[in-house]
Amino acid sequence: MNGAERIIQTAIACGIDVCFANPGTTEMPLVAALDSVPGIRAVLGTFEGVCTGAADGYGRVTRRPAMTLLHLGPGFANGIANLHNAKRAHTPIVNIIGEHASWHLGADPPLHSDIESLAAPVSHWLRRSTSAETLASDVAEAVAAACTPPGHIATLIVPNDFMLQTAASDAQPLPVPAATPVTDDDVARAAALLADGEATMLLLGGHALHEAGLQQAGRIAAVTGCALICETFPARMARGAGIPAPSRFPYFPEQGLELLAKFKRVIYAGARPPVTFFGYDGVPSHLVSDAHQTVMLAAPGDDVVDALTRLASAVNATDASQVADSSPPEMPTGKLDGDKLCRVIAALQPEGAFIMDEGVTSTLNYLDIAAGAPPYTYMRITGGAIGMGIPASTGAAIAADGRPVINIQADGSGLYTLQGLWTQARENLNVTTVLCNNRSYRILQFELMRAGITPGDAARALSNLAEPAPDWVQLARGFGVAAARAEDAESLAHELERALNEDGPHLIEAML
Repeated sequence: MNGAERIIQTAIACGIDVCFANPGTTEMPLVAALDSVPGIRAVLGTFEGVCTGAADGYGRVTRRPAMTLLHLGPGFANGIANLHNAKRAHTPIVNIIGEHASWHLGADPPLHSDIESLAAPVSHWLRRSTSAETLASDVAEAVAAACTPPGHIATLIVPNDFMLQTAASDAQPLPVPAATPVTDDDVARAAALLADGEATMLLLGGHALHEAGLQQAGRIAAVTGCALICETFPARMARGAGIPAPSRFPYFPEQGLELLAKFKRVIYAGARPPVTFFGYDGVPSHLVSDAHQTVMLAAPGDDVVDALTRLASAVNATDASQVADSSPPEMPTGKLDGDKLCRVIAALQPEGAFIMDEGVTSTLNYLDIAAGAPPYTYMRITGGAIGMGIPASTGAAIAADGRPVINIQADGSGLYTLQGLWTQARENLNVTTVLCNNRSYRILQFELMRAGITPGDAARALSNLAEPAPDWVQLARGFGVAAARAEDAESLAHELERALNEDGPHLIEAML
C-alpha cells in the first residue's frame, strides 16, 4: 500500500466512515485511495466551510468524528470559521490537509503557506507527518485525540510525496480515555448548596443536555426546587414532551444579569461560567458575581451524567422528574413573524427530528414554544461564526440515516455557505431549510439600537439585504433543491408539511 491508502485504511479501522472533501492537486493520491480502499463515503462540498460545518453536524449527531479532506493552507483557511464553531461545541473532527511535496517546499510555490499557524487556533491536536511510514500511526493518534472527551479537533498535515510512497507500516485503533469522573467532594459541595432551599441555578451544558443527563437534572430539580438553565448556545440538546425543559440562559447581558439576580447559588454541570458575548461598557464580562456561591460539579470533559446521577442520589431524589408536557402549539394564522414561524415549525415537526437553529433573531423564542413538541434533538450555532446552519444540517442528515432534519436559517448567515444546498441535492438528503427572510442583518440593527446609534446611510447599507433582495427560491432551485415561498403562516404550514412528506432536500423562503 502507498501512504494515502494507509491513511484511508487506518481511518476506517478507527471507525471513520465519511469524508467531507474539497480536494486539490496535492490530495489526488487520497482521492484515488478512497476508491482503492472502500469503506468511507466521500461527500463533496463546493466550499471548504461546507465541509467543516458538515463534519460538525455529523459529529454532533453521531458523537464520533468525520474526516475532512482540505487543500493546503488556503483551502483549510476557508473552513476555519465552522471549525471555530465545532471547537466551541466540543465536536470530534479529524482534518487531513494535503501539503506540497516535502522536496518542493523550498521553492516557495504560490500556494505555500504556514499551515500550522492557521490550524493551531482551531485544533486541539496538530501534527505534520514526517514520513510515509508514520502516516498510519499519525492517523490513529489523530482519531484517538478527536474522540477524547469532551470531543476535540485533530489536524494532520500530509505532504504529497509521502502519500505516494510505499508504506509498509499499519496501525490499530488506540484506546480512548473515558470522561473524567468527578470527586465525591465535588458532589458533596453541590449537594450542600441544594440542601437548604436557597434559590439555586443548575446551569447545564455539554452532555448534561443529552437525555440521560437531563433526566437526572429533572430528578434533582423535582426534589430540591432548583432552576434548570441551559447554556445560551447548546451544541446538542434533547427536547420535547417527556424530557426536562431547562430555560436558556439569555444572550443579552442585561437579561442575563436580571436572571442571575434571582439566585444566590450557581452549580455548573458541563457548562462554563457565562460571559458576555461582547464587551459592553459598564457591563462585567463575567456575569456570575462574587456574591454568588458557586460549585463546579462537572467541567467539560468530566463525566457529567455520572455526576448528576450521583448528585441525584445525594439529595435523595426519587424517580419523579420535572418534564415537559405534550403540548404542541396551536397553528397560527396570518402574516408571518418570527413567533409565528416558530409556532408553525413546532406544531409540525415530527418525532425524532433534528432541529438545526441558525435563525438568530427570528428564533429567540423557539425553544420555549417547542418545549412540548414530540421529542426531538436541538442543535445551535455555538461559536458565533455565522454560516453554520446549511453545512451542519447537511452533515446531520448524513448521520441521521433518513430521519428528518429541519434547518431554521437566517437569510444573512445563509448567504455565507449556500453552496451546501448543492451537496444536499447531490446526496438527496432529507433536509428542510426554513429560510427566515427579513432581508437584513437584524442582529446588527439590534446592536446599533442597543448602542444608542441612529443609523445613517452607511450604517443602514451595511445591515440591509434588500437592495437587491436575494431570491432564495431561485437560488435553491439553481442548486437542485425544491423550493417555495411562504408569505403567511398558512402557506408556511402547507409547504412545510409537504416538504416533510417528500424525500430529498427542500427550502421554504419564509417572508418575515
